[in-house]
Amino acid sequence: MKKELLMGTALVSTLGAATVAEAVTATMSGNHKVGMEFDSPANGTDTNALTNDNNFTVSLSETTDGGMTISSSFKVMDETSKYDGDAGFTLAFTDGSKLDLLNAGNASGSHAVSIPSSAGAEGVATTSVNTAQTGLDFATAATNLGVEYHTAADFLADGLSMSFSASTDDGNAATATYRVDSHVAIGATYVTDLGDSSVTIGGGISQAEGSKTATAVTNDTGGFHIGLSAVTGDLTVAVGFADGDVAGVNKSSTDEYTADVTKLGVKYVSGDITFNVGFASGDSTDNTIGSTGGANDSKEVTSASISYAVASGVTALLGYTSMEASNEGSPTDDGNAWYIGANMAF
Repeated sequence: MKKELLMGTALVSTLGAATVAEAVTATMSGNHKVGMEFDSPANGTDTNALTNDNNFTVSLSETTDGGMTISSSFKVMDETSKYDGDAGFTLAFTDGSKLDLLNAGNASGSHAVSIPSSAGAEGVATTSVNTAQTGLDFATAATNLGVEYHTAADFLADGLSMSFSASTDDGNAATATYRVDSHVAIGATYVTDLGDSSVTIGGGISQAEGSKTATAVTNDTGGFHIGLSAVTGDLTVAVGFADGDVAGVNKSSTDEYTADVTKLGVKYVSGDITFNVGFASGDSTDNTIGSTGGANDSKEVTSASISYAVASGVTALLGYTSMEASNEGSPTDDGNAWYIGANMAF
């Protein structure tokens, strides 16, 4: 009995201490997006599929006596996931600047302008060897051992904010698989009024250094992007361009490619209804690491969607995407896809 009492006392003491120590503020957010996708490839069989996109995030924060806020977050993820991509800490200072520590990301990608496109979850699958890209931040890469500093608003000029990031070698030995050893990047966003419009200009430059055994890469991962967005009342018009090199990332570790992307999109909000239209064109040339030449891969993606706010946090979605693609200069993987579903966010 004495032993049980001692164990019980220790447990209560531990719980009490934990209650005192665990004073951080925790908030939860996420979404449940579910719907049907109807995929019609030009040279294949039509397919129908139920799609799900579920996210649950816990955000933690606390403010020191000096006014600095320390925050972090994590996702409740599928057991097949290997790591939590949101792990790390953010220190928010009283002057409005922030410092991200560990897995901090890339300052170039942080300032990529958002280009409207379909809000649905549809897509036309392409062959895995097609390296053409459709995103502005495809040439950003970093290791988990990095930091990113975000300036306060109105840095150096009214409407200007900037970010600077760097990461270092994670200590793993080089192998036949290309890996990123380090990176440096800079990004900036400038917001101003032009007549009745609010104009945002964003851009960034990133450069990574990598390694692999045997043949060295011709170009390490790196590049730049720039975009412009104008909001006039309920209308948003945006355009962006990116160019860069990627080595052993998002493709076979024995390959590298050079790519460019052009994007434009329009969004219009009318009461509870939102209309999106987007277009993206990407071209790339891929080679075996260490070689030059190669043939052209391409993608042209046109998409549109209608979103209807059914209730607070509940949105009904109807989306459409059409794609024309080629691999090594030969047409392939053309087709279109429809999506109908709903998203519940909290």
